Amino acid sequence: MRFIFKTRYDQDIVLAKHGGHRFWYSLLMLALVTAPWWLESYGLAQLTFILIYGIVGLGLMVLAGFTGLFSIGHAAFLGVGAYTQAVLAAQGWPFPLSLAAAAALSAIVGAVVGLPALRVKGIYLGIATLAFGFIVEEVLARWESVTGGNAGKMVGQPQMFGWVADSGEKFYFLCLIIAVLCTLAVLNLLRSPTGRAFVAIRDSEISAQSMGIHLAYYKTLSFSISAALAGIGGALYAHMIRFLSPDQFNIIQSIDLLLMVVIGGLGSVHGAFLGAAFLIGMPQAISEFKGWLPEVIGNAPGLKSFVYGIVLILFVLFEPLGLYGRWLKIRAWFQLFPFYRRGLFKRQKAFQKSDRLK
Repeated sequence: MRFIFKTRYDQDIVLAKHGGHRFWYSLLMLALVTAPWWLESYGLAQLTFILIYGIVGLGLMVLAGFTGLFSIGHAAFLGVGAYTQAVLAAQGWPFPLSLAAAAALSAIVGAVVGLPALRVKGIYLGIATLAFGFIVEEVLARWESVTGGNAGKMVGQPQMFGWVADSGEKFYFLCLIIAVLCTLAVLNLLRSPTGRAFVAIRDSEISAQSMGIHLAYYKTLSFSISAALAGIGGALYAHMIRFLSPDQFNIIQSIDLLLMVVIGGLGSVHGAFLGAAFLIGMPQAISEFKGWLPEVIGNAPGLKSFVYGIVLILFVLFEPLGLYGRWLKIRAWFQLFPFYRRGLFKRQKAFQKSDRLK
């Protein structure tokens, strides 16, 4: 096992805790930077989708994984960012400005949606965000003069100051840079007093409030940050698929996003990208294995939803920490072998006794 002996206060806040982190993350960045040279165009497009959904997953992870507020209408923020980017790009705005506008507008909408979080939580908050998702979908369908309605809206290529992302490789590198910047921003946010306040609210609102944390302010801020990241992902999503329609941001998309962070691993930045890889890779795996199934089952229209439901149930029952939690167990097994015990990762009751007095 690796034991880290800290000799400076700076070691508590550095992103890379030891040389192993620096080596593996450097190797990962090298693989991502060189991906266009060893991946075909289809594989590169799938990797681009993983980066885009990973950015959206970071936002939902801030909200659900670190603040404990669940949203079942998060696709609405994705849609707001996508349509904002499409409209401003059509008017000739440079990509950085339209991207910032998409993030800002999504953050404002997120703050408005976060207002119900001040009074409700749990399933009632989920119902409130679900209702908001339906409202946004209906607005996108009815506001035809701006969004194109159900007929859809075409989206051009991202361009800024004479540079145009007119190839899959250029757009991939653009998404990679934005994904890295968003990841570093979230990591630094979690190390700040704001991020610690989010975690305190998630663990126990009563304890957080007793320590002077303003619940209304930090809950609204969490919704805004989460919506802003979803808006950035939506802007990139619009340029990736090049055509937008309101039905792309429905309840199914919201459930997919929530499924992504739950399976990836709630409460971990790694889980956002692991969940995105699962969300993009699962349909491909289902398509590959359709040929091995009987024709009646393989051609069933609800096969994808059925498999998603089974996978989610299995994760909730046997691996509540998600894919990242499973990796932590595998790593601990290799580090502690042959002294590994299954009880090392037994779930503990995290709530306080005061929470049971309501």
